[in-house]
Amino acid sequence: MAKSLYETLGISEKASADEIKKAYRKLARKYHPDVNKDKEAIDKFKEINAAYEVLSDKKKKDEYDLYGDQMFGGQNFHDFARQQGGSNVDLDDILKSIFGGGGSSFGGGSSSFGSGFGSSGGFGGFGGSSGFGGGGASQEPDQRTSITVPFYVSIKGGKHNISINNESFDIKIPAGIKSGETLRVRGKGNTVGGHRGDLLIKVEVADSDRYVRKGDDLYLNIDIPLKTALFGGKVKIETLIHESITLKVPQNTKNGQKFRVKGAGVPNRKTAITGNLYLIANIVLPKVEDLDEDLVKILKEKLPDGVK
Repeated sequence: MAKSLYETLGISEKASADEIKKAYRKLARKYHPDVNKDKEAIDKFKEINAAYEVLSDKKKKDEYDLYGDQMFGGQNFHDFARQQGGSNVDLDDILKSIFGGGGSSFGGGSSSFGSGFGSSGGFGGFGGSSGFGGGGASQEPDQRTSITVPFYVSIKGGKHNISINNESFDIKIPAGIKSGETLRVRGKGNTVGGHRGDLLIKVEVADSDRYVRKGDDLYLNIDIPLKTALFGGKVKIETLIHESITLKVPQNTKNGQKFRVKGAGVPNRKTAITGNLYLIANIVLPKVEDLDEDLVKILKEKLPDGVK
């Protein structure tokens, strides 16, 4: 995906905020009309300002990183600007025609995209399904965005705050949602022709450092002391669905042995049937130096040398 704004500043897409600022200042000094009398310098100076205004603003930069030069009909920004009316075209007018509103100001060595961008801080507030062709915008009423929710919220459900289009509101995350699913929020999208569309939210689920999800089932490694594994006993376990459960561990439990807890997995949004939780035994061996000397002696004498 072409990223001409980075090329304009001569930096990589992984450049830090300081590197972006340093590159901008260097080029701005070089192409400032008061310094550079070349007739093309002013157009170059405008492009440098335009690139910096996007890449120095985190929200605008994130949007551009996602869609790149698709914003300009797939062309790089310089070629797009030239095709709109020649080398003396005013980029401010072009941005107004694309984004609407007050546009941007490039005079005096400073610039601001201002309301030339959508109120959500992105390019015109659209979510990536629409692009630019010709000299204007094709904005759809439905707006797209994406969020990442914690693993436990995806299992139990909950709320997630959204800040977009100068609004902040909570959305309901249904229990059992999976990565890649899309939620629709009515009346929170773009306003086109007096009608406000919907907000389509693609949900990604953060990884868990404890659980693995496979379909509607959950898998969890649990520590079981050697004594409990050998002679049996009980282990208390905190789960996502239930606050806690007590697992009855039978004698001679092996490392890696699975225990099924029915109905303690993930609720299926379509069938309303909840999956299972599988507990995988991890037998915790004590350190020999922590054992009683007499016990160590007995173990050395009595434990079998191999598996029969």
